[in-house]
Parts: sequence; structure tokens; C-alpha cells
Amino acid sequence: MLDEALTVLAAAGGTAVVQAAGTDAWTGLRQAVGRLFGRGEEERAARTEERLDGTAAVLEAAGREDAERVRTRQAVAWQTRFEDLLAGLDGQERTLVVHELRALVHAYAPGRTGGGDVSGNTFHGPTAIQTGDHNRQINHFGPGA
Repeated sequence: MLDEALTVLAAAGGTAVVQAAGTDAWTGLRQAVGRLFGRGEEERAARTEERLDGTAAVLEAAGREDAERVRTRQAVAWQTRFEDLLAGLDGQERTLVVHELRALVHAYAPGRTGGGDVSGNTFHGPTAIQTGDHNRQINHFGPGA
């Protein structure tokens, strides 16, 4: 079982995936997540990118009335994938993946430039933000989160 900080990080990763889908940031995030899951194995990276493409397609196909529910479900699905990835690692490998996931979340956070600006996305599901205390993250839910 993961500690709370890693669970929050996984949730932030899931949210980043959903927020980037359909934006200019998508290609960069897709490649970064593929590398993260692939960990040097191209076939595993390619499978992850295919899953990401499926996520993007599901999000794009969602009607207005279902959009929020679909976004939430996809964010939770990717949170679970990130949790499973982290839970399957230990020691130095886990530490490396944690650092890479934090960098990915930071790069693709809403309003960021460089990694991708996804501030135009209307996703209002769970997001993780960094507080002034760099060792603590808090989940915020609802509009404007």
C-alpha cells in the first residue's frame, strides 16, 4: 500500500492526463507518460501511449451531459495505473519514478508554460496542488480547483 503522499502524486498524474487530453500539451505529456511507464522498454511505452490515445478518444467522444463523469472516471483510472506502477517498484527505482512523475505533474499543471499550458481545459475534478509546505500536498475538489 502506498503512503498518502504517493497516492496524492498518483492522483495528480491522473488529473494531468485528463487535463492535457485535447490540448496542445497532449503530445508532450503522452510521450512523457509513455517513457515513465516504459522505463526503457519501447514495447511497454508504446502500449501506454495506446492506452493514452484511448483515453483521449473517450474524452473527446463524451457528450456535454457526460463530460464531467467521463473525465472523473478517466482521471481515477490513470491514478490507479500510476499507483500500480509505484507500488510495483521499490528502492532507487521507485525514487526515480517518483521524481519523474512529480516533474511531469509540475510541467503539465494548468497555467504552466513550457511543458504545456492546459489552462483552457474545463476539467474541475480532483487536482493536487503544491502548498507552501513542500512536503505536503492537498487535494482540492470542485470548480476552480
